[in-house]
Amino acid sequence: MSIFLDHNATTPLSPLARQAMLSAIDGGWGNPGSVEHARGRSAQAQVEQARTQIANCIGASSREMIFTSGATEANNLAIIGTARFRKRHEGRNAVVVPLTEHKCVLEAARSLTSEGFEVREIPVDPSGELDWNALEAAIDNSVALVSCMLVNNETGLINKLSQISALCESFDVKVHCDAAQALGKTNLDVTALCVDLLSLSAHKAYGPMGVGALYVRRRPRARLAPLFHGGGQEAGLRSGTLPLPQIVGFAAAAQEAVTMLDAENARLQQLQTQLEQGLKSLFSDVGLKDQADQRVPHTVNASFPGMDYRTLFDHTTRGFDVSSGSACSSNDVAPSYVLTAMGLDPATARATLRIGMGRNTTAAHIDSFLDHMNQLARPA
Repeated sequence: MSIFLDHNATTPLSPLARQAMLSAIDGGWGNPGSVEHARGRSAQAQVEQARTQIANCIGASSREMIFTSGATEANNLAIIGTARFRKRHEGRNAVVVPLTEHKCVLEAARSLTSEGFEVREIPVDPSGELDWNALEAAIDNSVALVSCMLVNNETGLINKLSQISALCESFDVKVHCDAAQALGKTNLDVTALCVDLLSLSAHKAYGPMGVGALYVRRRPRARLAPLFHGGGQEAGLRSGTLPLPQIVGFAAAAQEAVTMLDAENARLQQLQTQLEQGLKSLFSDVGLKDQADQRVPHTVNASFPGMDYRTLFDHTTRGFDVSSGSACSSNDVAPSYVLTAMGLDPATARATLRIGMGRNTTAAHIDSFLDHMNQLARPA
């Protein structure tokens, strides 16, 4: 069995979340929308309890949480829904996104060009930090929304959301934060971040796949147009029958992740240091995205200049689950657009490993990985 080092892509379901889901499956298979009978009301009560639990994890009110199928849907709802509403009611016709956002954010924003929106894409420096001058120049009274992730999924960089929010406030520009990689990895407080919308994903925080949530600020209210139409569930913003087992599993995982955050981050910081120091000792020219002021400890992004990416991945994926963070086609690996936006040449961007550590990662796993990489650094 291979050693899993791709926790940025997904995380294993926690036993606590699994038990919560099984309890819901065994005893609560009612439809939360069927409030006319006891089984439906029981299901609804469990959904509302889960909603409150997740809201508490980010300092929000339960009435500000909308359940979705995951962060991709939440991001699309936040970006497209806000842009459409504000254009219709206020005439704002621009959105702002950094070039290093997740694909679902970039593509959601770019899809709006067909509706007459201008998309202003902000460059970054070699550490992944936003070009602040470009951001300031992009913000004006025509902008409906700025969308910026809190934790970058490839580099682990923590963006300065509260500063972005402060800049946007004077122009009444709404701020959306993709926090899919942040829950359980850094402190999440919507008041401290001063964001209007925030997206979450359960399976990035040891919860089930297929469920996420969108925080929608109530005071001052963030208004958006729904993408789905139907029964009017989730305050009319997201119609569709709610998946009770996934939702209660999400809530259990979120609570557990927040409770474990400080201790787990301290442990992962040691593993991150162990891994990066080990790679530096094996590869003198290894490029590590460790120059940023703030980053989460579960991610190591390592580039190997001059190395053929096929050789790199053919070797590392024998016994270890790691990724490039890049888009793959049938015949080739495209260079990561995040890394090329940070200034890496395409060949080096291809020859890059994203190593995502998690709860089941141990010092022995890191030693095994470094021993394996030593075979690549010093072939027999």
